[in-house]
Amino acid sequence: MAKRIDVTGLTAYYGTHKAIDDISMHVEPMSVTAFIGPSGCGKSTFLRTLNRMHEVTPGGRVEGKVLLDDEDLYGPGVDPVSVRRTVGMVFQRPNPFPTMSIYDNVAAGLRLNGSYRKSELDDIVEKNLRGANLWNEVKDRLNKPGSGLSGGQQQRLCIARATAVEPEVLLMDEPCSALDPISTLAIEDLIGQLKSTFTIVIVTHNMQQAARVSDRTAFFNLAAVGQPGKLIEIGDTDRIFSNPTVRATEDYISGRFG
Repeated sequence: MAKRIDVTGLTAYYGTHKAIDDISMHVEPMSVTAFIGPSGCGKSTFLRTLNRMHEVTPGGRVEGKVLLDDEDLYGPGVDPVSVRRTVGMVFQRPNPFPTMSIYDNVAAGLRLNGSYRKSELDDIVEKNLRGANLWNEVKDRLNKPGSGLSGGQQQRLCIARATAVEPEVLLMDEPCSALDPISTLAIEDLIGQLKSTFTIVIVTHNMQQAARVSDRTAFFNLAAVGQPGKLIEIGDTDRIFSNPTVRATEDYISGRFG
């Protein structure tokens, strides 16, 4: 079941460096929320705080709260690995496990998390490859390396791998930035289908993509180089792109900077 995200007063640090400052927002279940803004404004850092991936970087820590429905993801005793199973992530560049087959890439998380019969794995792998619109392209070569697929196919394989463990939220960090236009369109169509099952948050530098795929859009910016990123404005995507309330949002969308 897709879940709501509520963030209150979130500030993230890497060591003594404050990367983002005092961000609050909510993300509705079964929706797509896009983060836009210039490079270095903290979009990806904030995205990673939503499943504690920023803690992989030495010195990464936060102040504030992130609630998944009513569960505090930073509460005492909460296991970050468990958080990352519930809040999955797809990265900027396709990263299938290079030594694994297509089948094993999708099944990898399942095998780590429990014991499944071969018939169960077969069904789950097929279901998620179909869900990623990839099954018909790979069904006759499931035992071939995932790294042998095209870039767009690899990214859809990574999405199938992420959804196979049944997360409630799916984070996507510029999932189309390394892809050609046709593969980008396939991923965008897939995002539209996946939001009926998952809560989706996507970082993108492509404002047209944000306008196409998202229900709500958040604009991030920073006052100056070296200053922490801040959330400037968030709202329904149609309103943000047609009638933003903050001048900086309008300037960014119209191409005056960024």
